[in-house]
Amino acid sequence: MGRVVAQHNPIIDGWYADPEGIKYGKTYWIFPTYSDKYEKQVFMDAFSSADLKTWKKHARVIDTSSVKWAQKAMWAPAVLQKGKQYYLFFGANDIHPGEVGGIGVAVAKKPEGPYKDLLGRPLIDTIVNGAQPIDQFVFRDKDGSYYMYYGGWGHCNIVKLKSDFTGIEPMPDGTLYKEITPENYVEGPYMFMRNGKYYFMWSEGGWTGPDYKVAYAIADSPIGPFKRLATVLQQDPAVATGAGHHSVIHSVQDDKYYIVYHRRPLNEKGANHRVVCIDEMNFDKEGHILPVKMTFNWAAK
Repeated sequence: MGRVVAQHNPIIDGWYADPEGIKYGKTYWIFPTYSDKYEKQVFMDAFSSADLKTWKKHARVIDTSSVKWAQKAMWAPAVLQKGKQYYLFFGANDIHPGEVGGIGVAVAKKPEGPYKDLLGRPLIDTIVNGAQPIDQFVFRDKDGSYYMYYGGWGHCNIVKLKSDFTGIEPMPDGTLYKEITPENYVEGPYMFMRNGKYYFMWSEGGWTGPDYKVAYAIADSPIGPFKRLATVLQQDPAVATGAGHHSVIHSVQDDKYYIVYHRRPLNEKGANHRVVCIDEMNFDKEGHILPVKMTFNWAAK
C-alpha cells in the first residue's frame, strides 16, 4: 500500500477561484484567479505540490505590468507546456462590445514564470456568437492540433489555434468560430480525453450564487455535438455552496483523476469569497463520471 496522506480542503489559503490544474512531470500545479473586485484582479499567483498535500505559493507569475493592454479582471488561466516553453492563456478587462480586452496568451521558460505577453494584444478581442471572450481552455487533440474552448454569457465557442499560438486558423470545415453551446451552459468550459472519448465539461448557474455547478457530456469528436448527460459537482448543505468553474488533473502514473474547483464556505456570502479545493473524480464501468462528493479531508495515496 502507498502512503496515505490527508488532503485538506481548501488546499490553499486566501480567496481564489477558477483553478486550472495540471501535472508537469512529477509536480502538480494550480493556477487560479485571484478572487477580488475586478479592479484588484491585476495579477495571478500559482501553487505547486509534489504530493497534493503541501502547496508552495509562487506569487505574481503574471501581472498587468507585463500585459500592457490589460487593466483589470484577469481571469481563469489555462496553461500548457509546448516544447521547452510554458504558456498561460487568460481573460482580461471583462470586455463588452467596443471595449479593449479579451483572451490573451503569455509565455515563460518555467511553470512559475515570469510570464510575458506573447502578442502585445489580445488573441481574441471580439464577441462572436454572443460569447464573451473569457474562460478559455486549450486542448491538445490526439493529432497534435490545439483547440480553444471559451465563452461567457451562456455561449461557448471552439476555435483552432495556430501551432505557435499567435492566432486562430480555419477548422476542417473552413469555419473560424464554431458555437458548440450545450444545454444549460453558462461558462467555464473544460475538455479531456479518456479511452478515446472526449469529455466536455462546463459550469452552470450564477457564479455569485449557491447553485453554481458543473455538468458534462461525452462525444466522439472535439467539436461535439455535446449532449448534456449529468451534473458532476454541486453545492452540499453540509460542506459548501457555489461549487464550480473547475479543471481536471490526470495523474498518468496511477491513472487517478482529480477535479480542482472553487466553492464558497457555508459561512460566507460575499461573491468573491471563494476557495480552491480538490477531490478525486471517479468513473463507472461505462465511463460515466460519478457525482463528486465534496470533502473537507480526503485520503490521497
